[in-house]
Amino acid sequence: MSTVIYGLLEEEKERNLEMQAIHQREIDSLPKGSIYRRRVGDSKNMYHYLSYRENGKTKTKYLGKDEEFIAETRKKIAKRKHLEKIVKRLKLEYTQICKIVKE
Repeated sequence: MSTVIYGLLEEEKERNLEMQAIHQREIDSLPKGSIYRRRVGDSKNMYHYLSYRENGKTKTKYLGKDEEFIAETRKKIAKRKHLEKIVKRLKLEYTQICKIVKE
């Protein structure tokens, strides 16, 4: 393999790892899980909860009644899922680059 191509692939590996780290830090700062609504008792009010897994157990956190906060939390969860897809693709690319470099 040409040294120029090899050099480019090595640079791409480094860039890929940096991008994975950047996205992973952002993922770690965002809420995980999903939001669900629940009616308690005979009440007409809907209560919003964030449900997520932690150490193999399902955790639930009450989000309150502030619709703006709940909407913002939904956006953050959607962003987290999007970033997780990007990281998954980056890991696949990294694996493919490593295979090519070893050939």
